[in-house]
Amino acid sequence: MMRIVFLLLVALSALFGNGIKWEKDYATALKQAKALNRPIMFIVSNHNCHFCVQFEKTTLSSPKVVQKLNSDYVAVTAYVDENPVFPNELYVGGTPATWFLKSDGEPLFEPLMGAIDTTSFLKGLDIVTAEYKKQSTKK
Repeated sequence: MMRIVFLLLVALSALFGNGIKWEKDYATALKQAKALNRPIMFIVSNHNCHFCVQFEKTTLSSPKVVQKLNSDYVAVTAYVDENPVFPNELYVGGTPATWFLKSDGEPLFEPLMGAIDTTSFLKGLDIVTAEYKKQSTKK
C-alpha cells in the first residue's frame, strides 16, 4: 500500500510539481510547435514589472494552468529587460503581453494584456485551443 501511495505522489509531482515546460527562446518554440502541431503561448514580460511578476506567481503557477499548457501548448517567455530575439511586431509596448500563435508564428488573436486571473485564463485557453484546432483542420 505504501508503495502505491509513493508512486502516486511521484506521478502527481511530475505532473504538477515542475511548473510550465518553458522553451528556451522563440526560435526553439517555433520548431517545437511545428513538430508537435501545437499553438504557442508567447509572453512578452519584464522582470521589473509588478503585473508580470503577479501573473507568474498566481495564474501561471496554478496547477490547472500548468497542466493545460504542458499538454496542449508550447510555452515561451521573452523578457524585454534581457534583450531577447523575437519578431518586432510581437512587442506592443506593454507587459505582460500574452500572445497565442499558430505553430508557424502567425497570431491567432491580439495579445491579452496584463495579469489575467486563473479562471479567465483557463477559459481563454479553451477558446484558443478550439480556434487552433478549427484553423488546423482547414488545411
